[in-house]
Amino acid sequence: MSETVRRKGRIGYLLLLPAAAWLLLFFVVPFYSLVATSLFDPAGSDFRGYEMDYAFGNYVDVVRDYAGPLGRSLLYGALATMFCLVLGYVLAYAIAFKAGRWKNLLLVLVIAPFFTSFLVRTLSWKLILADDGFVVNTLQALQVLGDDGRLLATPVAVVAGLTYNFLPFMVLPLYASLDKIDHRLIEASGDLYANPFVGFFKVTWPLSLPGVVSGTLLTFIPAVGDYINAQFLGSTNERVIGNVIQSQFTDANNYPVASALSVLLMVLILAMVLVYVRRAGTEELL
Repeated sequence: MSETVRRKGRIGYLLLLPAAAWLLLFFVVPFYSLVATSLFDPAGSDFRGYEMDYAFGNYVDVVRDYAGPLGRSLLYGALATMFCLVLGYVLAYAIAFKAGRWKNLLLVLVIAPFFTSFLVRTLSWKLILADDGFVVNTLQALQVLGDDGRLLATPVAVVAGLTYNFLPFMVLPLYASLDKIDHRLIEASGDLYANPFVGFFKVTWPLSLPGVVSGTLLTFIPAVGDYINAQFLGSTNERVIGNVIQSQFTDANNYPVASALSVLLMVLILAMVLVYVRRAGTEELL
């Protein structure tokens, strides 16, 4: 019996080898290379000319020089996540509790935008928010915007694009949590004389927290690193850290600075995620 158990254990480890090799080749090795490059001397003329001198000062320099784009990325990502949570919760709640036989169709419609290129979806917002478009003309007619007011090339356009592009990442985890809630618990809160508002915050909201945490993480993390929306919907005043990293890698060929920014962003997001998950009380998600 013990020999059979040991054989099954060895088979389990063997089955893990392909995934472990994949992670080693496409995550650990590139991440090590990224960290090592971030410690090169930025004075080198090209990648082969850089010297490893453990320049930890690169991190201090990028924080000092690019604090604005970094803070802008975090702000835009947080705003987009907040709007996605509000809009996504309402939508997921409606699908889970009110859609009935239309539930599957509505779920398909939620993920339908993924059948279109991310770039195409972002560029479509340039048409929607254009200065002579329907949205701007309507807001001007309602006196919300001035005669020369605009939405394109503003933070509003960037956050709107992020919210639209990442909304499905919020809706699907929320729907999965809400759909598992036993409706009898909600009915019981009504039997105990709780009004719908109190019943929601005492029963539905706590039971849906795993979906809330998963959805906010799936939304916030890619939203902070995204630069496509800022590039096409914003202006130079809306540059985020992703724009800086992209330009340092491809235009300036300043690999140490770009790598230091990338590592700094990953560490910062990881720290924020760990704190958030611990404060939310759902450590089992990790």
